[in-house]
Amino acid sequence: MASNIIAITGRPNVGKSTLFNRLVEERKAIMDNVSGVTRDRHYGQGEWIGKKFTVIDTGGYVHGSDDIFEEAIREQVEIAIEEASVILFMVDAQTGVTGLDEEFANVLRRSKKPIYVIVNKVDMPNKVDYIGEFYSLGLGEVYPLSSQNGLGTGEILDLVVKHLEEEQEDEKPALPRFTIVGRPNVGKSSLLNMLLGEQRSIVTDIAGTTRDAIDAHYNAFGHDFMITDTAGIRKKAKVKDNIEFYSTLRSIKALEDADVCIAVIDAVQGLEAQDVNIINLAIRYGKGVVIMVNKWDLVEKDAKTAKIYEDAIRAKLAPNDFLPIIFTSVINKQRIFQTIEKAVQVYENKYKKISTSKLNDTMLKIIEDYPPPAIKGKYINIKYITQFPAKTPTFAFFCNLPQYVVESYQRFLENKLRANFDFEGVPIKLFFRKK
Repeated sequence: MASNIIAITGRPNVGKSTLFNRLVEERKAIMDNVSGVTRDRHYGQGEWIGKKFTVIDTGGYVHGSDDIFEEAIREQVEIAIEEASVILFMVDAQTGVTGLDEEFANVLRRSKKPIYVIVNKVDMPNKVDYIGEFYSLGLGEVYPLSSQNGLGTGEILDLVVKHLEEEQEDEKPALPRFTIVGRPNVGKSSLLNMLLGEQRSIVTDIAGTTRDAIDAHYNAFGHDFMITDTAGIRKKAKVKDNIEFYSTLRSIKALEDADVCIAVIDAVQGLEAQDVNIINLAIRYGKGVVIMVNKWDLVEKDAKTAKIYEDAIRAKLAPNDFLPIIFTSVINKQRIFQTIEKAVQVYENKYKKISTSKLNDTMLKIIEDYPPPAIKGKYINIKYITQFPAKTPTFAFFCNLPQYVVESYQRFLENKLRANFDFEGVPIKLFFRKK
């Protein structure tokens, strides 16, 4: 069972998607006053007092309605309950207890999971007086909340995170972990099988053959690491069934656990929007990334094709143009081990530490030659640079006016760090602090 998953459940139109958006701090779920807007489950990442978790926004639980999706939604909700670490059961203070609430409470009672009854739409303190009837659901304490304005959210999260696992504190895992990600049917499982020399994953021409994330230990040619094959990550609109949804969820969890993601794309189809989404997701999570263009043997090419193709990829990924790109053919065993060598190098870049003296000797000279632009007649003076201990290269620039360092100059400094210290394939974080 995947760990640290919070499922938001309840009947339609009680405010589940609004709470979901608040917990993931992003407007990802569609919200509308029409019941049943959320049919597929949405998932996102949240964090509270240092604990990270996955949030699932489920469709509204209904029974005996005219909605042709009713049964499918109900099945999805039940699987979400099965996968969850903690369940938030949302009800509506304005409508009170309904028959659907009572029916769903019986479903939840069978789960044996920690359940919190969340009474939503309690926008003002005096409305707390109207939540007493929800104790009749027999699920213990009830908690007032306004998902719209955030009232009570912190109190609920304080309780919920007590049930979540502590994140691994090791700055560097015992073994590097590489995860193969990409859309369905681009050759991810074939890559794993070829590396291991055995049929570890089932390989067919049918997209979606791999349903779960598959771990394997690779120890050969002087390398020792864990490598994970994942199910193909498709656009949410194309995720049709329960199994595929949770396959996607586990793929994203495997991406979160990775040190380096090997993003496999289909050379014939090119870099598509979903490839860009997957790569950007890995970068947002602070992962190293190697782009592996598979099926290169199927492309008609001349001496300039690879360069043109690479330039097109970098243009689509801008400003994340710091990723290595390798053209391969798994079926012909072409440049596969070069991909692994590059993944190892990116891993080393991810955990690289630059001494403070070397950092300042190099970067302060560059800053002196190309100082940050003055803003409103104020001159920015960067005095000192240091690298923070973190799982992704993170640098602090101490200066007199950190708020005036413009984004273009931040990008300039990042590029200079990459050029001088080789952070190929790894996202870099910069912070500007007042000295």
